[in-house]
Amino acid sequence: MNRSQFIKATLGSSMLLKFGNVFAKPVNFVGMYTLAPLPYANDALEPHIDKMTMEIHHDRHHKAYVDNLNKAIAGTPLEQMELNAILKDISKYPIAVRNNGGGHWNHTFFWNTMGSQKGGLPIGAVAEAINATYGSFDKMKEEFAKAATTRFGSGWAWLIVQNKKLKITSTPNQDNPLMDAAGEMGTPILALDVWEHAYYLKYQNKRADYVAAFWNVVDWSKVNENFATAMK
Repeated sequence: MNRSQFIKATLGSSMLLKFGNVFAKPVNFVGMYTLAPLPYANDALEPHIDKMTMEIHHDRHHKAYVDNLNKAIAGTPLEQMELNAILKDISKYPIAVRNNGGGHWNHTFFWNTMGSQKGGLPIGAVAEAINATYGSFDKMKEEFAKAATTRFGSGWAWLIVQNKKLKITSTPNQDNPLMDAAGEMGTPILALDVWEHAYYLKYQNKRADYVAAFWNVVDWSKVNENFATAMK
């Protein structure tokens, strides 16, 4: 017997009719945002990012951003807008839209730049741009790690295209470089979540170890696609 069935048996259907079934599943917001499944299995990024972390991170944290974004824009003109357009003018909108809209966009982007049996060296035009901008991939990784490990509290590290050039930056909370409120605006091509829930089960407080492990799961073909799109 599950919890809802136990309550029904104990209190009786009349009490549930009076007070409502508080254990019912959340309402689905048809026509608004939904949580897409991961593009790979929960254990696909093992041993670098563990299965349990992926389950909690995607199924609970990301889902909460989606649900709360839907609630924040329900009954407003934002329901009819593309998320990118909302983020571009995010300073005009309530903080709940900023936090949850950013959370949904950031995580969706993050999942899709990683994969099983990926990692290795950058490829294609983005590899050339990394070498031209930073001198080498190793130097770029050092700069990216600095942005990720020195981000105080929760946030993100980014590799972006800004004015047709690569730039490494970071943002607090669920902000991202598409937002007009960001300190450095640009088009993201690679992201790393440095909220503690993204790594604490496996790495505890060793954020630097998590950052180093991240390079083993980066899908450089996707990053190269993002770079090509950003350079148009």
